[in-house]
Amino acid sequence: MDSVELAAAIRRWGQELGFSAVGFAGVELGPAEQRLAQWLAQGRHGEMDYMARHGATRARPADLLPGTASVICVRLPYLDDAGAAAEVLGDTALGYVSRYALGRDYHKVLRRKLQALATRIEAMVGPYRYRAYTDSAPVMEVELARLAGLGWRGKHTLLLSRRGSWFFLGELFTDLDLPPDAAPAEHCGRCTRCIAACPTGAIVAPYELDARLCISYLTIELAGSIPESLRPLIGNRIYGCDDCQLVCPWNHHADVPPAPEFAPRAGLAASRLVELFAWSAQEFDDRTAGSPIRRIGYERWLRNIAVALGNAAPAPDIRAALASRAGHDSALVREHVAWALGRQAAA
Repeated sequence: MDSVELAAAIRRWGQELGFSAVGFAGVELGPAEQRLAQWLAQGRHGEMDYMARHGATRARPADLLPGTASVICVRLPYLDDAGAAAEVLGDTALGYVSRYALGRDYHKVLRRKLQALATRIEAMVGPYRYRAYTDSAPVMEVELARLAGLGWRGKHTLLLSRRGSWFFLGELFTDLDLPPDAAPAEHCGRCTRCIAACPTGAIVAPYELDARLCISYLTIELAGSIPESLRPLIGNRIYGCDDCQLVCPWNHHADVPPAPEFAPRAGLAASRLVELFAWSAQEFDDRTAGSPIRRIGYERWLRNIAVALGNAAPAPDIRAALASRAGHDSALVREHVAWALGRQAAA
């Protein structure tokens, strides 16, 4: 089997595993490294220090895994209908969780499927060097996926295809010499809906994101206090944000049906804030087991919900829920509860 035949077989095997697209990229990322360095120099990564620590490695696959000659890139869909999302965002008594986090932790699902693909390849070609990644190492996933022909970089900086953007990305770094695919043309045109829709103005220009303003960063990556000026803009989003994807015209053309592992769990698709705020630490651990939400921990969970409760329409049960946490052991939680109580009183 030559390299072209092997690439065709890998695409077929990947689709059998549920990947909606499989492509191949080389290891030269060109100007992407300079753009990353500039983004880091501007401090737009915020407190994500790991981004700066491994900055150059992200743009050099062969530095991460010596001997890497090709990168196999995959797409795995997690949503095919976002219709209910707008309803949750429109009800301030509900907590909005980014659609990608409603089901099983994508890291585990993708790694398992990538390992199955790697094993299938090994059965054909014999032992070879490889490593699987999915948002789990210093890898420029969007750029590699673009080079592998899986889509183009949208103005919101996410990978976008004619089948939308509701998908996860994964990679197999390999020492196999596989023919690279061609990067597709961009198809955003003059559309700027994603930029206009961002609640906090985090998309500061086409293709430029300041993570320090992004609700996903504020509710997931930021460990400390959420800046007061941004709290009212967060609305009822308690874990991540999808607004830029929800307004994108290309997401009217959903990818193939999502993997069953990403079906909503623990009632998080549309839960009342007061109920989520009442969870004990043990309930949080139990209900987020196997979910990407668990990584933020119970303290940040309460912090985020407190902000959402402060932004909710005034109601006695909301004030009572906040008052019940006013003396919480965590200074971080107490601070955000006090702010939320002030918002409720003013409203």
